[in-house]
Amino acid sequence: MKITLLLIGFCIASISLFAQTPKNTLDELNQSITAKDEFDKIKLKRISDLEGSLNEKLSLTEKYNIYSSLYHEHKSFNYDKAFFYSQKMQTAGRLLKDPVKIADGKIKLGFILISSGMFKETFDSLNTVNVKILPDSLRREYYFLTARTYYDLADYDKDKYYTPIYNKQANIYIDSAIALSDPKSYDYTYNLGLKYLKLGQKDKSAVLLIKLMKNFKLSNHQMAIVASTLSDIYIQNQDDNEAIKLLLIAAIADIKSSTKEAAAMLNLAQLLHKKGDVKNAYIFINQAMNDASYYGARQRKMQVSAILMVIAGEKINSVEEQRRILFIYAALLTLLITVVILFAFIISRQLKKLRKADKLIIEANVSLHETIDKLNEADKIKEEYIGYYFNLITEYITKLDRFKRSVNNKLVTKKFDDIQGLVNNINLKKEREELFVNFDRAFLTLFPNFVETFNSLFAPEHQVVLNAGQLLNTDLRIFALIRLGINDTEKIASILEYSMNTIYNYKARIKSKSLIPNDDFEGVILAIRTT
Repeated sequence: MKITLLLIGFCIASISLFAQTPKNTLDELNQSITAKDEFDKIKLKRISDLEGSLNEKLSLTEKYNIYSSLYHEHKSFNYDKAFFYSQKMQTAGRLLKDPVKIADGKIKLGFILISSGMFKETFDSLNTVNVKILPDSLRREYYFLTARTYYDLADYDKDKYYTPIYNKQANIYIDSAIALSDPKSYDYTYNLGLKYLKLGQKDKSAVLLIKLMKNFKLSNHQMAIVASTLSDIYIQNQDDNEAIKLLLIAAIADIKSSTKEAAAMLNLAQLLHKKGDVKNAYIFINQAMNDASYYGARQRKMQVSAILMVIAGEKINSVEEQRRILFIYAALLTLLITVVILFAFIISRQLKKLRKADKLIIEANVSLHETIDKLNEADKIKEEYIGYYFNLITEYITKLDRFKRSVNNKLVTKKFDDIQGLVNNINLKKEREELFVNFDRAFLTLFPNFVETFNSLFAPEHQVVLNAGQLLNTDLRIFALIRLGINDTEKIASILEYSMNTIYNYKARIKSKSLIPNDDFEGVILAIRTT
C-alpha cells in the first residue's frame, strides 16, 4: 500500500515538475553551447582574480584559503590545476602543522582522483585521513566521497560478486554522511535519494530528487547533479523521453556552471542516438569529448571515444544515404525539368496566338504598372528621406559633441582661452530636443494618423497620453523609427541616446501591453500608411 502511494506521488510530482520546464529543449541546449565560451570566460576571470591575489606578503593561512578557493574553481573544470591546488593545500597545512587542513587537502585530492576514474589512488588518499580529528562538515564530505568511490567502483566492475560488496560498503559510508547532515538540507535529501537509488528503491529516490528540483533553490551545479541522477531512474524504467528532458536540464546547467567533468552530455548523446537522432547525438558527443579533453579525465575520454566512434560511423552512413537520396531527387528533378520545358514549348505556341488580341490590354497594364511603380517609389522616397534626414541631424549633433570636447581640451591646456564662452554656449540637450521636435513634425506630416492608430492597438488604460504641445514621446519615436524601416536596435539606441538594453526593455514593455500578439506587433506598425 505504501509503495503504491509512493508511486502515485512520484507520477504526480513528475508531471508537475516537467510541466515547469518547457523551455529546456534541444534548441535551448544548442543556444547554451553557442554561449559556452562566455560562461567559461566568467569562470576564468574569477580564477585569474584569485591567482592575482596570491603574493609573498600573505600569511600561510591566507594562502591556504586562496588555494582552497582555486581548487573549488578547478575541481570540475581542470583536473591538472585542481590536482596542483589540492597539493598546495596539503603543503600549506603541513607548514602550518594543522592536521585538519592537511586532511582537507587529501579529501579534495580524492574528489578529483575519483572524477578521473583513478580508484586505487582515491582510496590511497582517503585511507591516510584521520577522520576523528575532522569537523562535522569535513567528516560529512569525507564519508560522502568514500561512498561515491565505492558506488562508482561497483558500477565500473558490474561484477556479480564484487558489486554487491562495494555497494554495501558505500551504503555504510553514505549513512554516516546522512547522519551528519541537516534533515532540511540539500546534502541530506540528495544523499538519501542516492542511497535509495543504489538500493533499488527507485520510487523513494525519485520522490526525494524531484522534491529537490521543485522546492530547493539549487545552484547550476547542484541542478545538474540532481537532474542527471534522476534521469538514471527513468533510464532504468526505460522511459527515455523523460530521461532526455532531465539530461537536457543537466547539460544546460553544466554549461552554465562551466563544469567539464560531467556525464549528462554523454548520456544525452547516447539516448538521442538510441532514438535515431544521429545529428544531435553527434553534436553532443563531440561536446562531451571536448569537455573530457579539457578536464583531462582519462576514464571519461575513453568512455566518450568508444561511443563517439559508433555515432560518427552512423553519421557518415547518414550522410552517404542523404547523398544517395539527393542523387535520386536530382534525377527526378532533371526529368521534371524536361517535362516542364516540353509543356513550356507547347504553351508558348498557344500564347503567340493570344498575344495579338491581348496587345492593347498588355500595353494598358504596362502603363498602369509603371504608374503604380512611380507612386510606390515616391512613397518610398518620402519614407527614406525622413530617415536619412534624422540620421544626418544625429550625426551633426555627434560632431558638435566632439567639437565641444576638443575645445574644452584646448581650454584645459590654456591654448584658446578666448573660445571658452563659445564652447559654453553650445547646448546639445536643446539641439537634440529641437531635433526630436523637427522629426516629430516631419513624421506626423507623412503619418498624421500614427498616434491614433498606435493607440488603437492598446486597451484604453495602456494608450499613450501626450502632454500639451508634445507631438511624440519616446515610446512613439521608437516605433516611428521602426515604421521608417530602421529595425536595428543598436541604431535606434544611438539615435535616441539610450542603451540597447533600454530600447529592448521599452519594446518588450510596450508589446506586452498590446492587444496584438508580440510577434505580429511590428508588422502592424509597418502596415500604417502615409497620407
